[in-house]
Amino acid sequence: MICERFDVVVVPFPFVDSPERKPRPALVLSTSTFNRANRHTILAMITRGAHTHWPSDHSIVGLDAAGLRHASVIRWKLFTLDNRIIGRRIGSLERKDQNACAARIAAALAIAR
Repeated sequence: MICERFDVVVVPFPFVDSPERKPRPALVLSTSTFNRANRHTILAMITRGAHTHWPSDHSIVGLDAAGLRHASVIRWKLFTLDNRIIGRRIGSLERKDQNACAARIAAALAIAR
């Protein structure tokens, strides 16, 4: 599946304490051009963040647009997945969340915007 930047998708997320994989939401960070050319997509974890907090977490404001039912945060645990593993698109970040994420990515990687 080829996704657009800031799409929210469902992926089989592995857990360190269990060999089981569960479908979890993730945020697409790479562009569709990158995803198509490399056959992989760069993603960030989306979690409820109930038991842990990272200073860089971004609380998603537009839950409905993102296709999420529960308060969730974007956690900057980044990973790549083969496009064939991405399950489905459930939504997309609203502009306010997109801008906040772009700013956090730029700051984390020291990229001038």
